[in-house]
Amino acid sequence: MGVRAIFLVGFMGSGKSSVGQELARRLRWDFLDLDAQIESRESLTIPEIFRNHGEPGFRLVETAALCELTESLERDTVVALGGGAFAQEKNRALVRHWPTVFLEAPVDELWRRSSKEKEKDTRPLRKDRQQFARLYAERLPSYRQAAVAVETAGRDLVSICAEIESALQLATAKADSSSDLSASSKTGGLR
Repeated sequence: MGVRAIFLVGFMGSGKSSVGQELARRLRWDFLDLDAQIESRESLTIPEIFRNHGEPGFRLVETAALCELTESLERDTVVALGGGAFAQEKNRALVRHWPTVFLEAPVDELWRRSSKEKEKDTRPLRKDRQQFARLYAERLPSYRQAAVAVETAGRDLVSICAEIESALQLATAKADSSSDLSASSKTGGLR
């Protein structure tokens, strides 16, 4: 069997990184965050790329990084895409061979979560509440093209990951249930 990958998609604050890290841990897969890959590749932060090149320039860099990532996967990997990546048709085409999971939550919940985040100042497209809701509405049709949608509002990481595993017919590593008691402590909800 070839390398397997799961791509998590959704708006800012949907929990892609948190869910991705936990899902990867449960499956004993690697975890990659596309935005972190972009920052490493470009030696710039996401806000710096936006400042220097604008959103169109960032989207070109994002697509190039995603293309490199999809061509170089060597191990089973859970990948968290940036909030706008899956809204780009070319990027959806790049990941069409792997399952995509839309982490869904109401816009008010997403706004609340992203307002609490330490790194909220690093989100160049998070401005005011109305703009946030408009951008979410624009991207929602793209997110809904994902193979699976999982509601995250009010749910803990364990139940979200279990739903993804069930929907994609994945089994967590056998040792998880017997040797890692910390799984039961992963009941904190998404920020």
